[in-house]
Amino acid sequence: METSKMEKAAALLGGMIDLPTIPAVAIQVLSLLDEPEVDVDDVAELVLTDQVMAARVLKMVNSPLYRPATEITSLKGALVYLGLRHIREFILTCSIIQCSEGKDGVLGVKPFWEHSFGVGIVARLIAEKVGYHDTEKAYIGGIIHDIGEVFLSYYMRDEFQKIVDSISDKPHKLVEAEEEFLGTTHCEIGLCIARAWRFPDDYCEVIAHHHAPQEAKNAPRLTAIVNLADLFCNVRQLDYGGKAWVSFSLADEPAWGMLQGPGSRLSELDIERFCYELDDRVEEISELVGNIFKNG
Repeated sequence: METSKMEKAAALLGGMIDLPTIPAVAIQVLSLLDEPEVDVDDVAELVLTDQVMAARVLKMVNSPLYRPATEITSLKGALVYLGLRHIREFILTCSIIQCSEGKDGVLGVKPFWEHSFGVGIVARLIAEKVGYHDTEKAYIGGIIHDIGEVFLSYYMRDEFQKIVDSISDKPHKLVEAEEEFLGTTHCEIGLCIARAWRFPDDYCEVIAHHHAPQEAKNAPRLTAIVNLADLFCNVRQLDYGGKAWVSFSLADEPAWGMLQGPGSRLSELDIERFCYELDDRVEEISELVGNIFKNG
């Protein structure tokens, strides 16, 4: 990424004294998961020391997005259902949600998460279509891709309001307006936050390059998947309530070309039907976000 934009992002973050930090329990869980032989009982015991996080894990795992056959009532049951491989990603997601709660800014917390979960869902669908090896990773990448927007929307409310107003009713991308006004964007800011929170490298790359997947070096296919998912959500009803203006032609998108090839079924994708299916999920996503932010 351009050094000047990264320096500007770091300077903006460095000037904030009340920036949220990832919950201490999350850091302990991530460290525990790095150990060669980790026991799910130990993970559950640790998560239970943070009742807010424990409750949120149960809410999310019982949501229509995860579709357990029967309701999961214990934290250990939830972690077993997720599997050790995916607990890390789940804890990271819950941590971001916890950090953003009560921080309604220009975009609003609920519209932000409706967009984020929407991108996660669509990223998982696209990952299936292109034969990507880890659809759950694509889903989490979609959920966390815009964490830099939370910072701008809440901590730089006045400046961000001007940016949003500047593209109101215009087909201009929010990321381009951010660079024009601030000299940096939510991508660089999100990358700084993700590094501070010890996010895995592939997720850092998604956050940094989801608007320019051709610049991704370590996880280009994952980044391209999230890029396309973001574009689909921005032209449907999952677009921050109409605050992210964008139009696109798939054939002209670098990500579309990046995802073609052996095993990919993207050429078979019925775009119109895909969009209608996405519309059908909007209410489900809205209900999930409402439940996540209700009663802690």
